[in-house]
Amino acid sequence: MIRQGLGRSGRRLRLHLLPTLGTVDLGGITPPTVRAWRAERLAATGSTTVAKAYRLLKAILQTAADDELIPRNPCRIRGAGKESAPERPIATVAQVDALADAMGPRWRLMLFLATYGPARPEELAALRRLDIDTEDVGVWIRSAEPEPATGRRAPGDTKSDAGRRFLALPGFMRKDLERHLSWWAEKKPNGLPFVGEKGAPFRRSTFGRNWRKARAKVGLPGDFRFYDLRHTGHTLSTRSGATLKDTTVRAGQSSERAALIYQHSDRERQKEVAAGIDARVQNERCRAAGKATAEESGTQRAGHN
Repeated sequence: MIRQGLGRSGRRLRLHLLPTLGTVDLGGITPPTVRAWRAERLAATGSTTVAKAYRLLKAILQTAADDELIPRNPCRIRGAGKESAPERPIATVAQVDALADAMGPRWRLMLFLATYGPARPEELAALRRLDIDTEDVGVWIRSAEPEPATGRRAPGDTKSDAGRRFLALPGFMRKDLERHLSWWAEKKPNGLPFVGEKGAPFRRSTFGRNWRKARAKVGLPGDFRFYDLRHTGHTLSTRSGATLKDTTVRAGQSSERAALIYQHSDRERQKEVAAGIDARVQNERCRAAGKATAEESGTQRAGHN
């Protein structure tokens, strides 16, 4: 039986291995079992995450084979541990706005935080009312609550120490923050900002259905994931003048190489980056509005002729 306790790999073990394989005896983990587990994980999360989880599973079972607890390592899928991260699509500002409209006012702020933060889905799930700063226009990311295949949230730490951070947001989001806290968030001080119509914490399955409908309505491709809003946010940051150092801090990413090469991007600098995003979004919205007005005027002139 696979047991927990691998230090740095504990989170991956807890989220991706234990829910399915945690109660299976070592001898019962066969190549078909591994293939079925991998297929289920690929359907539920990204291929890069699955590749990392597969490597962890393979290492655990190789240790079991070396100790002669099992006759042979059942992880035999060629290339399954190789990470392949193709370039992800990005949305335009107009498409993000259209998605927010299609999802409805209850979920508008969540889409904006995923894009202009950009916050991870599990970070959004862990937010509390006290984490939202309307005066400084930002949110504090202090923890994460991923939702694995079991359907139960798994409260815990952020992906790394760098994940605990203050997300400075574009100025235009001040009104969105204030409205959301007033209209949709739980009223208790430590209440959840994002709850469903019946007051329960949002679930990946229910939210996913609404997301797919909104995505289709806006005309985005079927492979455009909610997580791709985060990639959209990274792209907007760099196009708005953010350096790689700024983007690394903003994304809550951490690696030994980044720690050695890129130093701290302080809160004031993050506000500058947010201001750059604000200017770019406002400019694109103005251009879209101007184009729409011009097209409407042209249609009206044609109607008079």
